[in-house]
Amino acid sequence: MHDNFQVKRHLIKHNTDIRVTSKFNKSPLLIDDYNYGLPDEKIAKYPLTKRDQSKLLIYKQRNISEDVFVHAADYLPENSLLVFNNTKVIHARILFQKTTGAAIEIFCLEPVDPGDYALSLSTTNSCVWKCLIGNRKKWKSGALSKTLTIGEKIFDLDVVILSSAGNTHHIRFSWNNAHISFAEILDHAGELPIPPYLNRKTETNDEITYQTVYAKHEGSVAAPTAGLHFTTKVMDSLKLKHIQTTELTLHIGAGTFQPVKTADIKDHQMHTEFFSVHKNTIANLLNKLGSVFAVGTTTVRTLESLFQIGIQILHNKFEKQDLFFIGQWEAYEQKPDISAEASLQAVLDYLKIHNLEEIHAQTQIIIQPGYQFEIIEGMFTNFHQPRSTLLLLVSAFVGENWKQIYDYALHRDFRFLSYGDSSLLLK
Repeated sequence: MHDNFQVKRHLIKHNTDIRVTSKFNKSPLLIDDYNYGLPDEKIAKYPLTKRDQSKLLIYKQRNISEDVFVHAADYLPENSLLVFNNTKVIHARILFQKTTGAAIEIFCLEPVDPGDYALSLSTTNSCVWKCLIGNRKKWKSGALSKTLTIGEKIFDLDVVILSSAGNTHHIRFSWNNAHISFAEILDHAGELPIPPYLNRKTETNDEITYQTVYAKHEGSVAAPTAGLHFTTKVMDSLKLKHIQTTELTLHIGAGTFQPVKTADIKDHQMHTEFFSVHKNTIANLLNKLGSVFAVGTTTVRTLESLFQIGIQILHNKFEKQDLFFIGQWEAYEQKPDISAEASLQAVLDYLKIHNLEEIHAQTQIIIQPGYQFEIIEGMFTNFHQPRSTLLLLVSAFVGENWKQIYDYALHRDFRFLSYGDSSLLLK
């Protein structure tokens, strides 16, 4: 009780110190300025046999060099902190066939009921997911069904559309075997979704190569591809240099592949993704501020969203929320005069007050040129599609130098996109 009182006094002190100033820039930001020519032959259709033998571009203080990824630890400071996204790609695509012979593909995007990923995947009777439907015009109404066999268990899987909004649909999955979980159904009946720009079907080897070696928590429909280069050997090299590692979870949605179709980026609607961060990870971040490095844009998105959660907590006097939400432009509309340290401490204090182990949130944050990074000092990331929000994030970090970086990679045989090579971008 005494500890809680002391924590609350600390929070109230921080709360009264907040000063807010506007930093929202309404001037046009044209997506055409973030375009470049990407020949099809530069897109890696398959990964290298050895993950850590991919090429690594190093950008630091406007200087560019290159190496092999297995030497990645050489370019990070000793005693720094490297943060990974430990999400795991699910078999999100399930095929059904109507009695007419028409093939219907259901692409699971995110759980609706129950809304928690772990709970939804562990259900043993029915669940509702937000989905895309391939060949929707052939499925006008009614239920679809297929008979499945897992081990010695035979059962029927039925799907029905509950509601639709735009091109997404809420679909109820139900099955008549209480000994089978939805996770087992996806593993058995679903297909691992690989990026659409690979223009090929999922192959057996993708089951291994399109997952990071540290993947743990199921929920993504795309891999955090910067992490695909890491191997046990690279992890061991990090330890030898006393580089600490920590993990968080952001489940990547299909929106990560959505190009910006509006002329002005401010008119683009950013996709929303779920993430969770354990209190131990937040404590590690606090201890290593000034030397935090992210593996992948999804990790960057989570860390910078975490800063925004700290601001929300300070504003809302630490009232308990089941799920925080960070809006697309929230980080631009106001700039609280607090440090990353104060924000992260607020999140830790919030968890302590409410006896919670981790923070849960959905983020729609868009990181574009003009964004002020609060947590990271650098990032590993692959080479991204033209006119993409991922390229905008890179540009936000390195400025106009992104053109020099991408020109270097294009002219020196770097492989692009998910199965391609990597870069380490440093301040």
